Amino acid sequence: MLFLKQQVGKEGEDLAAEFLRKNGYKILGKNFRSHFGEIDIIAQEKKTLCFVEVKTRHSQKFGSPADAVSRQKQGKIIKTAIFYMNQKRLENVDMRFDVVSVLFWKKEGLLQIEIIKNAFESAEF
Repeated sequence: MLFLKQQVGKEGEDLAAEFLRKNGYKILGKNFRSHFGEIDIIAQEKKTLCFVEVKTRHSQKFGSPADAVSRQKQGKIIKTAIFYMNQKRLENVDMRFDVVSVLFWKKEGLLQIEIIKNAFESAEF
């Protein structure tokens, strides 16, 4: 079951990255890890650095994919973003946290992707 979940997540991240590219984002990295957590995609839209969480689902049985980004998950993403910015020595950079919601039904061949810009904020920036 875990393998299937990872496979769905990877597929969703690939679809999200392509969707972001088509919408003017430049992909800087994927699956950035720290001891705090992981950021699925780090991208740049114009002059804004974007830390992107991707959530993929096959149905809305348990709500939209974006609903799965809990406060706890947000905290991990924020701490990992701070770690990334410190590691890259980035200061005075416009940045935000986006969520890409990927909903697809393989049997029907339907796909819905949505970018939620500024999905959450941090008081630490």
